[in-house]
Amino acid sequence: MTVTTLRVAAIGPGHLTLPTSTTCFTTVEDLLEQPAFDVLILTGSPEQNAESAQKLRRHPAYTLSLIYCLGDHPLTEALCDGLPPADPAPAFHQWRERLALFNRGRAPEGPEAQLIAWLWLRAPGQLKALRKPDSPALYHYPLIDALGDDQLNGHALVQSLVQRNLLDSVSLVDRIRLCRRCGSGHLNYVDVCVECTSLDIVREPSLHCFTCGHVGAQAEYLKDGVLVCPNCLTRLRHIGTDYDRPLENYRCQSCSAFFVDGDIQARCLDCGEHHAPDELLVRQVHDHRLSETGLISARQGLERDFDQYFGGLSLVGVNAFKTLLDWQLELIARHGSPTFALLGIRFKNLGGALARLGPQRGHALLDTLIERIQVAIRDTDRCTRTSEEQLWLLLMCTDRVGLERVTERLNQISELFVGQDLQDIVLTTSGCVAPADLAEKEDAELLMARLAGAL
Repeated sequence: MTVTTLRVAAIGPGHLTLPTSTTCFTTVEDLLEQPAFDVLILTGSPEQNAESAQKLRRHPAYTLSLIYCLGDHPLTEALCDGLPPADPAPAFHQWRERLALFNRGRAPEGPEAQLIAWLWLRAPGQLKALRKPDSPALYHYPLIDALGDDQLNGHALVQSLVQRNLLDSVSLVDRIRLCRRCGSGHLNYVDVCVECTSLDIVREPSLHCFTCGHVGAQAEYLKDGVLVCPNCLTRLRHIGTDYDRPLENYRCQSCSAFFVDGDIQARCLDCGEHHAPDELLVRQVHDHRLSETGLISARQGLERDFDQYFGGLSLVGVNAFKTLLDWQLELIARHGSPTFALLGIRFKNLGGALARLGPQRGHALLDTLIERIQVAIRDTDRCTRTSEEQLWLLLMCTDRVGLERVTERLNQISELFVGQDLQDIVLTTSGCVAPADLAEKEDAELLMARLAGAL
């Protein structure tokens, strides 16, 4: 049996902690003149590493490769795989195994498939958003920029993948406001005249006459060196008794309007459009990772329709499942029918077992579980997966006897969990029948949470 030696390359100054037999290069260009290496390590300054990482991710030979980095930089956090391990061989072998499983062995073609592959190889990986003040969008996804050679709209691609339930939001990075006309975040907020919206307004001291209540510019009250109300002609001698100074006021130099506070206007610096602040587009910027749907799609085939692949299992996204369940609950509340059952299934310790089995045997086990569940349910039932260990079944037009029958069939899946690697997997179920088992004013979220407590 031939043992292939792991080829590791470093770019930048040498480092004592590099793995043995590492080939060192000064620049990325020098590296690219050689046949592709298995693992790369960036050892330059943070800025040099960031530049090298961008070049490497744009090159077809290293788009998906393991690239480790010494030092911290936002770009290397988004594009690289962290600090180099003492021995990169185990990580590379796992990476190669997962690559062989991706999309049923077909190489990823196009930026979208490459993005999913990049995240899949890092299971589930993370797509990071970074600030980019010179960009109209203010934020960008460096990995998408590299994969698409700066020709892709990263936010549109991410939104598409989220809508298809292939990506999940990890954390909220920022909330930004954008021009409704051109989508730019380069906005200037100015106060303008409340009458004519002119920008040419100035602060002007004002006085308030206690006798008649008139408020006007201080200059209007000055007459022959004394203060006289221009409205009631009362002479104002003592501040606090005859008059006072209200909040600072503004006067418009264009239309002479006098007002306390101007209107706020957002002006786009790119297209010149003017908006009221509440007219702006609001975008929430998130970091993302592959969803459960995305992980399974990456393995079973990206070109295949997800629901079509699972056929009888009829797996849908979590949000779609909850919407469907809420609809059924509303029908029950209004009409008392149709009856349905909700069944939660949990495979305790499945995650640990999959880790022990490795990618290939682990995914084979998942395929077998899905096939057994398909046998137990009908085409009209719906299913969602809220975690690696937990499934939910919405069993339409099912009474208590039907729920017990399905539960009995599912419990037979425990026969698969034999052997040292699988014996600690425990199958538990928790279900209810509507309307008999429903609590008052219980929606989908609360119902699933209640049943999950028993799993």
